[in-house]
Amino acid sequence: MDSSIFLAQFWGWYLIIFFLILSLNPKRIKQIFNDLKDEKFLIIFSFMAIIVGLLNVLFHNIWEPNYTLIITLIGWSSLFLGLALFMFPKLTVKWLEIINIKMVQVIYTLLFFVGIFLLNVVYSIIPL
Repeated sequence: MDSSIFLAQFWGWYLIIFFLILSLNPKRIKQIFNDLKDEKFLIIFSFMAIIVGLLNVLFHNIWEPNYTLIITLIGWSSLFLGLALFMFPKLTVKWLEIINIKMVQVIYTLLFFVGIFLLNVVYSIIPL
């Protein structure tokens, strides 16, 4: 299986599942931000983000103007977020809280549509 298709499938399902969990249980959003104030959780979360982002970037660093760019940007975003959380934890958590409070619905809806788009690329539900 092509790595682009595999990652489109992975990120598509991940984003939709993440959207559904946060939509059906909005208390999870607050719990995540409360957990980010715990140093142990923050370190584990940042390492996971760095690992996922780095693996994504190493296996898929394709800068073409199609769905592969979305996959690459997800990998780079994860890598930078993990590095920011590890190097500047308080500043990054504060920044994430500000963005989350102001644009929570827009962000999660956008992630849902990105997930739908990636799954459509994989399964060709609606021909593009």
